Amino acid sequence: MRTLTFTFFMIFLTLVVVAKKDRIPLIGEKAPSFTENSTNGILNFPEDFGNSWKILFSHPLDFTAVCTSELCGLANYQEKFDALGVKIAVVSIDEIDRHLLWKEFMEKSFRENGQNLKIEYPIVADISEKVSRKYGMLHTINSDRDVRGVYIIDPDNIVQAISFYPTSIGRNIDEMLRTVAALQLAQNENVLTPANWKPGDDVLVPHKPYTAEELEANPELKDQYYNVGEYMWFKKVKK
Repeated sequence: MRTLTFTFFMIFLTLVVVAKKDRIPLIGEKAPSFTENSTNGILNFPEDFGNSWKILFSHPLDFTAVCTSELCGLANYQEKFDALGVKIAVVSIDEIDRHLLWKEFMEKSFRENGQNLKIEYPIVADISEKVSRKYGMLHTINSDRDVRGVYIIDPDNIVQAISFYPTSIGRNIDEMLRTVAALQLAQNENVLTPANWKPGDDVLVPHKPYTAEELEANPELKDQYYNVGEYMWFKKVKK
């Protein structure tokens, strides 16, 4: 009986391990590591980015309209990502030579439009599809092109947010910045962000922030918080 029980346990454990291996990393899990060639040289992700926040950003194909608009958008927002301590890696199933030519083309387009911008982030050449499969970027049967995926990863290399878009729809880079800012604020101050929150807006707290006794001892608490209904308690953000 013990042998049978042990056998069933080992089968169950094997199935759990296989199932986890074949699915995408989920929020709260460690971001899978990979080593691949990129436009900035060999990249060991996420380790090379140290204790920064990280974004892994996949796209379907170099030299296409939507992808070009997105990568130019990332370059335009480089200073804003830097201000939040975010490092970006872009990935697709294209050869490194093609990535380098595309990068040169985009930087030339910037110069022709009077912008002295450089593409600082690495563009990873995922020829083997290992990265795309690890992160679940291939969504249709026999597909050899990534969807538009975004993983936001914290300094401890834990996945904090995931989004996927179809190939026909470009992503909102402002929303990526907003999400990172919200995640950082929530982690640092133990607060929550309501629907349509933007940096500088008031935030939610997990529960009523004071008791009657605490309010009596410190009446100024009432000026720091307010409620909307029974369940939403807001903390005022200093303007």
